[in-house]
Order: sequence, then structure tokens, then C-alpha cells
Amino acid sequence: MFRYLRYAFMALLGLCLIIVALANRDTVLLRLLPQEISEFAGVSFTVELPLFVVVFGGIIAGLLIGFVWEWLREARHRAAATRAKREAKSLEREVKRLKSDSGEEEDDVLALLNGTGDKAA
Repeated sequence: MFRYLRYAFMALLGLCLIIVALANRDTVLLRLLPQEISEFAGVSFTVELPLFVVVFGGIIAGLLIGFVWEWLREARHRAAATRAKREAKSLEREVKRLKSDSGEEEDDVLALLNGTGDKAA
């Protein structure tokens, strides 16, 4: 049920994007720098693109910047989780080792209860 709802949503979103693209096919001139600064610097980089390419490119650039920003912001939490996982594995190995060590030598109290301990005490 949710799979079909997701497909319907994606189809509707795609249709909306196509309609926006068709409505904004006029070309626009994009400049790297403002005109006064480009004249002063002697560098004039311009490109003509359809408006929908500029809009969709801005959306994609914003998403990518947001993803990278979040990834960098959460790096500290990922490092802490990795350290905690490493420490948990180390403690788990130590618990297993201690359990195996305690099985080799019988505890004094258990030995007394079982009757296998020293009776000369």
C-alpha cells in the first residue's frame, strides 16, 4: 500500500518538475561576478542557461551543501559511537575471558559445598 503511495507521490513530483521546466524555458544570463567588479578585474565569465536549469541547479546545490554540512556536524557523534562500540567489544572479550578463566578453577565456596575442598581446615 505504502509502496504504491510512494510511487504516486514520485510521479506527481516528477510531473510538477516537468511542468515547471516547460514553463521556464527562457534563457537567462548568469555572471560569475557583478558587472562593475568584472570590468575592474578584467574577468568576465558569463553563461546563458534555461531558467529551469538554474532553479533546479540551485536546489541540488543547496541539498548537497546541506548534506555535507550535516555530515561534518555529525562527525563528532560518529567518532564517539565508534569509540563506544570498540570499548563495548573490548569489554565483551574481557567478560568472556574472565568467564572462561573462572571455569578452570573451582571457587572455594563451591568446592566446600561440593565436598571436594580441603577437609583439614
